[in-house]
Amino acid sequence: MKLLISSLFFLCILLISSCRTAVGENEKDAVSAKPNIVFILADDMGYGDIAPYGQTSIRTPHLTKMAEQGRRYTQFYAGSTVCAPSRAALMTGQHTGHTYIRGNGEVPLRPTDTSLAKLLQQNGYRTGMVGKWGLGLEGTTGVPEKQGWDFFTGHLHHLEGHKQQADSLWRLANGKSTKVPVPAGSFVNDIFTEDALAFIEEQKSNPFFLYVSYTLPHAELKVQDKYLQPYLTDDGGSIFAPEVAQKPGQWYGPQPYPKAAYAAMVTALDDYVGQIMQKLKEQGLAENTLVIFTSDNGTHVEGGRTLADAMEAHQSSGPLRGVKRDLYEGGIRVPFIAYWDGKIKPGTTSHHIGAFWDILPTFTQLTGSKAPEAIDGVSFAADMLGKKEQKRHEALYWEFGEGGFKQAIRKGNWKAIRFYKNGQPLRTELYNLSTDIGEQNNLATANPEKVKELEQVMDKMRTPAENPQFQIK
Repeated sequence: MKLLISSLFFLCILLISSCRTAVGENEKDAVSAKPNIVFILADDMGYGDIAPYGQTSIRTPHLTKMAEQGRRYTQFYAGSTVCAPSRAALMTGQHTGHTYIRGNGEVPLRPTDTSLAKLLQQNGYRTGMVGKWGLGLEGTTGVPEKQGWDFFTGHLHHLEGHKQQADSLWRLANGKSTKVPVPAGSFVNDIFTEDALAFIEEQKSNPFFLYVSYTLPHAELKVQDKYLQPYLTDDGGSIFAPEVAQKPGQWYGPQPYPKAAYAAMVTALDDYVGQIMQKLKEQGLAENTLVIFTSDNGTHVEGGRTLADAMEAHQSSGPLRGVKRDLYEGGIRVPFIAYWDGKIKPGTTSHHIGAFWDILPTFTQLTGSKAPEAIDGVSFAADMLGKKEQKRHEALYWEFGEGGFKQAIRKGNWKAIRFYKNGQPLRTELYNLSTDIGEQNNLATANPEKVKELEQVMDKMRTPAENPQFQIK
């Protein structure tokens, strides 16, 4: 079955490749020096879910090795606390005070929106994506083929990514994304990995950008037996007992061991990362390929997983407060590991404060591509490469509308979160992250001037949302 899947999707890559115009010898020499980029994105993985960030009960040997051979960031942030705006920030280089997409929903990227894939594609890069897109459905301006992707296999709708098995996926062929069937019983992330490996193998002589957007460990707690087995006792029970079984619901099937299944999904993702890293080495591409691993937001409480599972059994947020949909650190601070053989010093740790909107200017700088002026990001290429002259953000900004509008800002070690009710500010909380990473001690009452200062910066850092769906309510 795996060979059948690989053959079908690899054929698609070859068809796309054959339609490309051949470049001249001089141009080939020029592009050969451009670095490849592989950006691996987990879905709802918490800051503390993997061993390099303190996890002790979930096995992640490949990510541990990646951190040992690369650079681990301790203060890197997602674009948002849910998937669509986080991915929009990644693609556009803008934070949620400026992006068009500021929350979940069926809102596509527009033709006028910046797209990281477009920028690299225009600079001669082959652009491939596998996994969850979530920034444009069929027939809209946000579909992958209109946003700079040469190759795509995955989900267009974010709800499709809630299930770990599917009867169909979208495939980009002949310039159009079309829904196609997949073999019965397939786990979609197996297919995404097989396609990613095939794409890498085909790009031996071309600079490429590969975006691997997994749907793990998100939502449905369903996983292959081989990944679940390490989390079961000899008699078939869960090592995380007691467990409260998940019963069938609107979206999710039953799961007798939610805690064990979540751990297994993280381990599955770790295994996929290991396969990608091994393929790069086999193809002799490791020395010219930057690989980044991160997550789109904090850990989730969905699909039968409880808050106690997340915060106590697995400690998925590590020392941080909050989960997905919070603007506390646990909702937006994410694991972030950068690996580049011979370029990034192994075993290093960075406390540089960065966010998803920094990815676009970083990648365009490293590839010699042109970045637009109207972005919020700051390249952190200097920090990755161990240089001292790294530019810093004055502040980072987020906003989010579900469950009541709220804003957050980080300026230096100060973090402020402003909550709204009926469209009006209700209260602002203030934390000093240098002494209170868990945001347990609200300092707002004792520091009214600092609160006022940060609220003013919040106001300056946002423009009104163009889409009514994301306006302050």
